[in-house]
Amino acid sequence: MKTAEDFLNGQIILIDKPLHWTSFQAVNKLKWALISKLNLPKKFKIGHAGTLDPLATGLLLVCTGKFTKRITELQGQAKEYTGTLYIGATTPSYDLETEIDQTFPTSHIDEALIHETVKQFLGEIDQKPPIFSAIKKDGVRLYEHARAGETVEIATRKTTIHEFEITRIALPEIDFRVVCSKGTYIRSLAFDFGKAMNSGSHLTVLRRTKIGDYNVNDGIDVIAFEESIVPN
Repeated sequence: MKTAEDFLNGQIILIDKPLHWTSFQAVNKLKWALISKLNLPKKFKIGHAGTLDPLATGLLLVCTGKFTKRITELQGQAKEYTGTLYIGATTPSYDLETEIDQTFPTSHIDEALIHETVKQFLGEIDQKPPIFSAIKKDGVRLYEHARAGETVEIATRKTTIHEFEITRIALPEIDFRVVCSKGTYIRSLAFDFGKAMNSGSHLTVLRRTKIGDYNVNDGIDVIAFEESIVPN
């Protein structure tokens, strides 16, 4: 079992983040478990390499001690996600955080159109982040503007979709697997995908499965990790 010195010298912990937890909550839970059980200093460094939304599950890379210096490097690696799109309706947050605000026709959508539309999103694309996101505009996070009912202009940004595979079609649901660059919003991809098919779409399930060579299959639940720590 890892010692206090091991965590101070640096570890990368592969966490399988549960549904409804924020990334901050997961890291905070680990931090105080390590501090209390291993008598680590309260200023013990710990952080994660890439936020997951509360409604997403999956791989959260948590760096401790001296390895917190590697967070930027890890954030820059390609990420793989799996998930489900709901075709025919949109929400303001592009996922289930908010209620459906518009519905759209779907009778024209078939497997051929879905697979053809995928091709539009491969390679470098321009993407607009969701209004319900933590990006700052004029010093205020976008989701704060959104919750206040304010309209703000959001600039598009370049992102790269390396792979986009449809794994199940059972309309109105479509399952997918995506490999993408840093800064890609899968919620925005869901929204844009529906629009490209002259309909609407939002994300109902999202799971991060890989970051670089790190795989969620090697991850551990937050509570299981906490229980595995052997006190000093």
